Amino acid sequence: MILKAQVVQLDRGFPLVRLASGDLIRCKHATSLVKEATQRAVIGDWVKIETDDAADKAQIVEILPRQQVLLRKDPAERSMVQVLAANFDTVIIAHPLPGLNIRRLERELVVACDTGARVVVALTKSDLVESDQVRTDAVAAVQAVVAPGIGVIEVSTVNQIGIDAVRALVSTGTQAVLMGRSGAGKSSLINALADQEVQATQPVRAADGKGRHTTVNRTMVRIQGGGEVIDMPGVRGLGLWDAQAGIDAAFPDVVEAARNCRFRDCRHQGDAGCGVGAAIKAGNITPERVAAYVRLSEENSQQLKRNKEAQWQTGAGRSGRSRQPYSRDVARSSNARKNSYKTARNSNARNSNAQ
Repeated sequence: MILKAQVVQLDRGFPLVRLASGDLIRCKHATSLVKEATQRAVIGDWVKIETDDAADKAQIVEILPRQQVLLRKDPAERSMVQVLAANFDTVIIAHPLPGLNIRRLERELVVACDTGARVVVALTKSDLVESDQVRTDAVAAVQAVVAPGIGVIEVSTVNQIGIDAVRALVSTGTQAVLMGRSGAGKSSLINALADQEVQATQPVRAADGKGRHTTVNRTMVRIQGGGEVIDMPGVRGLGLWDAQAGIDAAFPDVVEAARNCRFRDCRHQGDAGCGVGAAIKAGNITPERVAAYVRLSEENSQQLKRNKEAQWQTGAGRSGRSRQPYSRDVARSSNARKNSYKTARNSNARNSNAQ
């Protein structure tokens, strides 16, 4: 029997899927699906499974087209993409206020914006900031780098600040993905949203303020009175993968200024007739923000070049056949991605005042 289901948990074992009836089933991937290691189900995937009373586990026989995907460059392979999660409505970036890292946040915003979903920043652990002035300055610094329509919420699970605001983002029938580095307070936030301890928590290291992996699997957690949140292990490296659309969405002010550049191939590094340079002189954009845009764009460009080189080396360039691991189509269809990206940008704009 062929049934439709959604992947609700991934760990070191077999994927756990949920049927429309609510029943949970452990599955294995059909051999035909993974014979070249190019297709595996991720958390949030809608799949077709085949059940057999004589078999100990059902089989995932098809991964249905994904509407949104959270991507990064595979940290173990220089020219491979890693899909972290799929099919969600909102990306919640958990970033701790103590030790705020603007450069890291900019990268997280790029990866989140590249999904095409609504993006919100949850500034966690606000109760640990040393003073009100430090808190005010940190929040202002974040507000200065987020694009219009991206909400910013201060959160303290200790003082129950911002919990209801985050919960309101995930209404009944919707799903969100919670991303952030280890020690960002994701597990504590999940527990607060669910109003029960569903994830273990650990203190950060006193020496450097960094955390250890508390969550070791990817799990979909139902929150109190609302939808579901995908909790993931902390993400250390966030290498970009074909993410220029996300870069442009995270830096709309730089993109707008670049429209005034005299030359289309302007590098925004002191070139003659540079509209971005003029915006810096006028005080509309900071040099640091432009430098971040240029740096991330260059990183993305270099990654695309490595992908093409890898395709050629594996024979794809010589034979005319494309190998799936190097194609964004492995993650999702490009047309669906563009449509959801436009929809999400409109959603961000509509919801900006509510955040």
